[in-house]
Amino acid sequence: MAYDDLRSLLRALEREGDLKRVKAEVDPYLEVGEIVDRVQKAAGPALLFENVKGSAMPLAMNVFGTDRRLLKALGLKSYGEISDKIGGLLRPELPHGFVGVREAFGKLGAMTHVPPKKVKDAPVQEVVLTGDDVDLDRLPALFTWPQDGGSFFNLGLTHTKDPESGIRNLGLYRLQRHDRRTIGMHWQIHKDSRNHYQVAARRGERLPVAIAFGCPPAVTYASTAPLPGDIDEYLFAGFIAGKRIEMVDCRTVPLQVPAQAEVVIEGWLEPGEMLPEGPFGDHTGFYTPQEPFPALKIDCVTMRKRPLLQSIVVGRPPTEDGPLGRATERFFLPLLKIIVPDIVDYHLPEAGGFHNCAIVSIDKKYPKHAQKVMHAVWGAHMMSLTKLIVVVDSDCDVHDLHEVAWRALGNTDYARDLSVVEGPVDHLDHASYQQFWGGKAGIDATKKWPEEGYTRDGGWPDMVLSDPDTAAKVDRRWKEYGL
Repeated sequence: MAYDDLRSLLRALEREGDLKRVKAEVDPYLEVGEIVDRVQKAAGPALLFENVKGSAMPLAMNVFGTDRRLLKALGLKSYGEISDKIGGLLRPELPHGFVGVREAFGKLGAMTHVPPKKVKDAPVQEVVLTGDDVDLDRLPALFTWPQDGGSFFNLGLTHTKDPESGIRNLGLYRLQRHDRRTIGMHWQIHKDSRNHYQVAARRGERLPVAIAFGCPPAVTYASTAPLPGDIDEYLFAGFIAGKRIEMVDCRTVPLQVPAQAEVVIEGWLEPGEMLPEGPFGDHTGFYTPQEPFPALKIDCVTMRKRPLLQSIVVGRPPTEDGPLGRATERFFLPLLKIIVPDIVDYHLPEAGGFHNCAIVSIDKKYPKHAQKVMHAVWGAHMMSLTKLIVVVDSDCDVHDLHEVAWRALGNTDYARDLSVVEGPVDHLDHASYQQFWGGKAGIDATKKWPEEGYTRDGGWPDMVLSDPDTAAKVDRRWKEYGL
């Protein structure tokens, strides 16, 4: 099973030599970011900074920086374990499309060990600060890159509820610390919490918000998962963890947060109260610009008696986003197959920020099948933001980028096999000529059929492959060659 809280995971990592305590004083202004970025790119250990300048709170970094550590945190041996569990929920008679996804999660919700459970006493409320005692400067926020617009909390799990439906949302958004009691909420245009804020503003109401830091690993992962808006992330977290997540009522807002979190900040968003947020060195590897975003006033901070904070460094890949993105890619393959049943496998390369590129393999059954799949992917929930789709045959390993490139560069006539369209793109996309929408491309790198207009003499050529008998012989005699 997954670890119940962050600190028990850190203890386990330390026992295994996969966590390094940094006792020297470190500056959250640029220095911590530089250290962590170097360690991440070297696939180094998790880090616990015990002496962060300006804060008495230790700072845990790079906790999910390798696949091994994320799997350990979630109690898994491979990402395929969750894929298989999800696949087991998907009855053959489930309809395709988003109805099928929701029916699958409805079945999940009937499992008694999955839904969250409410508790009265919680470690995260051992200390309660209100009024003038609230001081966000006590929390180690990071100024990571030279052109950042300020200091940010990068792993605060934001809780909101739809004012009309009451449906909860858990999301992961960057949070700029404007002053000791104000946080900037970077809610992108496609995010559910932003929709909650807009509904509240339309009704002339303020929106309650709670942000939790240092949460149980399954909860932290679930906050990053691209779930449909009416699916509870805590239901999914319990499914991953194999047990119910303990929740506690907040002290000053009508929301619940993980009882085993390290720190929680609570506040209200007033309609129309905005402040400039950013720039920020983002996971794309480029700075996102300064824009106005809602400003959250903090009324209450609760925490453990000896709390620690968890954060991440994002920037030019690879970063800690890598394992989190790979987990999502594997976990959601069965659900994507409900929406697009033609898919055999898919891969979202980290170099593309996961959402910019999708490599999809299909068992081609008819002419222009690849183009049909491209458009189906562009219509599949958050996959709609994908800018490049490469479709290959099922005998191509989508995770082998060398093989994919060989197919994409050699199997295409770009006058016929390149589809260019326009559609929504990620809020953070800097390459589109205007914000929120831009050009997209699909590459049909499959074997072409005569029915698709491939009329060359002899048809599509065979691939160059070894003779099977000779290959087996060489395998048997390999040691004899002394190579």
